[in-house]
Amino acid sequence: MEQKRIYFDNAATTQLSEKVLEAMLPYMREKFGNPSSIYSYGRESRLAIENARKTVAGILHAHPAEIFFTSGGTESSNTAITASVRDLGCTRIISSTIEHHAVLHTVEYLRNRGEAELVFVKLLPDGHVDLDNLEQLLAASEKKTLVSLMHANNEIGNMLDLHAVGNLCKIYGAIFHSDTVQTVGHFHFDLRNTPVHFITGSAHKFHGPKGVGLLYINENVSIRPFIHGGSQERNMRAGTENITGIVGFAKALELATATCREDTINIKENKQHLADQLKKHIRGVAFNGDPFGKSLYTVLNVSVPKTEKSEMLLFNLDINNICASGGSACTSGAEQGSHVIRAINNNPNKVAVRFSLSRDNTKDEIDILVKKMQELI
Repeated sequence: MEQKRIYFDNAATTQLSEKVLEAMLPYMREKFGNPSSIYSYGRESRLAIENARKTVAGILHAHPAEIFFTSGGTESSNTAITASVRDLGCTRIISSTIEHHAVLHTVEYLRNRGEAELVFVKLLPDGHVDLDNLEQLLAASEKKTLVSLMHANNEIGNMLDLHAVGNLCKIYGAIFHSDTVQTVGHFHFDLRNTPVHFITGSAHKFHGPKGVGLLYINENVSIRPFIHGGSQERNMRAGTENITGIVGFAKALELATATCREDTINIKENKQHLADQLKKHIRGVAFNGDPFGKSLYTVLNVSVPKTEKSEMLLFNLDINNICASGGSACTSGAEQGSHVIRAINNNPNKVAVRFSLSRDNTKDEIDILVKKMQELI
């Protein structure tokens, strides 16, 4: 009998929750009006969007006018970074070499066009941002600066202290954007009391639909639209709204928030169990980043000694119906390996694999994974 598929790549995407699908279905079937239309079908759709906005704002402790729906984290980060340079007058960007490519490629693009100078903050040996170096960089220039640093790294799980960075940005008059795609829906946010100008979110990272995201724009910041052609999203994002996605985003965030405490405890236990079993059964195993310190409770990035067998590990796990990742799903298919692992642990004799867990994973699945890895390595 074929073994059922075991899924350990939840940082790439999560399974859509049945309750989220139920909330979305009416807007695919009978409630199909264009929210820009003034008749009842349209008003019904408009109400659904604005209710979703209120729900999301309430959970994140933001004002509904600060919440904008987008196609995902990539569009949200592109919008925030580009607007910081073109509308807010930032001529210098501080970022890190281990950002998601949605940020890294955008800041490099703006540098290559001569629109902004780009400097990278130093990283500590465990992959955390060196906050002393960040302050030195902020103090070193009079230019208006954008700081773009992710809240949690999608490959190694390291988490940034948003308040510490935000307060530094405040002191030096910098704009602060944080890619929070891996943390919205997994951690408590109080945006009224967090010194940040932009954050981002993506529904499919917390059991919502793909193709819908969030951009929080602090009310003290005024930017121009990134996409032109209509007055949707209060003149901030043209194009007919993804109503089903927006309804799904709000429902997924609501559900994730309701079970967050319990999910965190269970997933943390499973992550620890996975680490313990790997240490016990796989010779030479090591962990990348700061997995048991300031880290996502969902991500464990593992290094194993490089051999002919371990080089084919992901491929062989896949053949055995186990899904894991070598890095960001957005770069799989590109054979250059992970830019994050290269930046923090560039050891040619090691092979890195990312396991990312959700509330759906069990200890039995972890035991099957470890047993299979023993056979394969």
